[in-house]
Amino acid sequence: MGAVDFDYLEGFAAGDRQVISEVLALFRQQAEAWSASLDESDPRWRDVVHTIKGAARGVGARALGDVCEAAEAKGPAGLPAVREALDAAVADIAAYQARG
Repeated sequence: MGAVDFDYLEGFAAGDRQVISEVLALFRQQAEAWSASLDESDPRWRDVVHTIKGAARGVGARALGDVCEAAEAKGPAGLPAVREALDAAVADIAAYQARG
């Protein structure tokens, strides 16, 4: 299984391709903004990680959600893992969208 459980998302959206497309496009768009704040020098990093955690779990990116939860507890040392998991989820979403 990849970074995102698309079966979960498809079930949650009742197979509505339009909804799935919009949710994934929004996630990818937000991911660009989130990435800039995943730095310990940004005072909002913990809030951003919390936001990513919720969004990730909403689209079926459970591993990303789990990494975010760990980073909330671990502190800034967990940010590299969040960046890596976010990149993996975005790449998985891009591949899914390319398949149409």
